[in-house]
Amino acid sequence: MRHAFVPDSAHGFVARQIVSRRGTHKYWVYRPTHHMPAPAQKWPVILYLHGGGERGMDGLAPTQVGLGPAVQGTLGYFPFIVVFPQCDAGAFWAQPEMAQRAMEALQTTIRDFNGDPERVYLTGNSLGGSGTWFVPLRYPGRFAALAPICGGVRPPPWIRIPKGERLIDLDGDPYASLAQKLGRTPVWIFHGADDFLVPVSESRRMAAALRQQGGIVRYTEWPGVGHAAEEPTYADPAFFEWLLKQRLGQPSPDADGASAAPAAPLLTSRPVGPHPVF
Repeated sequence: MRHAFVPDSAHGFVARQIVSRRGTHKYWVYRPTHHMPAPAQKWPVILYLHGGGERGMDGLAPTQVGLGPAVQGTLGYFPFIVVFPQCDAGAFWAQPEMAQRAMEALQTTIRDFNGDPERVYLTGNSLGGSGTWFVPLRYPGRFAALAPICGGVRPPPWIRIPKGERLIDLDGDPYASLAQKLGRTPVWIFHGADDFLVPVSESRRMAAALRQQGGIVRYTEWPGVGHAAEEPTYADPAFFEWLLKQRLGQPSPDADGASAAPAAPLLTSRPVGPHPVF
């Protein structure tokens, strides 16, 4: 793929790898370079799950679309640690091996870069948006907030998941089933109104299910935007300000009723081309 930018240590990007019996997992970590925290200060951490077009083994592709270019644009001033794991070709973040891979990279990063385990946030787009729904089901109680972008809940019709491997009820109401399992974890859902790969109804139904179950949820639908809803989302400072207000073990500010807003987009964006989902 064509590189959007070359990760550079001067701007906070560090190449990492984990070697296990399953092989070598190459990934990248961003850490702020222009902040001088107190020695004991711990950094908030974002685990970013890429889309289907960035799967592979090079480790670099996940930085090139979505959150990576937005972080690069700050030239080292982005005030989070960000972990960029990579999903194998043909694999999905909901699979136990891929979810474990992402969590191993996350835990190693928290340990090595002084991350704050009480301020860990999960976000992703397309394939990664779907993963943002399902990884927390395998690792409950680990994330202070979730932000799925154009993420599907129902698998595509050509993917058959055996009943014994399902994380939610696919025969009944999968949205209610997922909402019940997510409980009170704060969620901000984003989707492009003109998405032709992952129907916007997936996010609308999920937002409605979370509200029905008493969950803490915001929903933003970007008008005139197709499948690349990550671009206006990650360009919005309000999104990152919201993340920083969420902390494990403490009530979310949205729990007082603010979760119903915003239903409309906070900024506009031109339509951009899609990235593969599966």
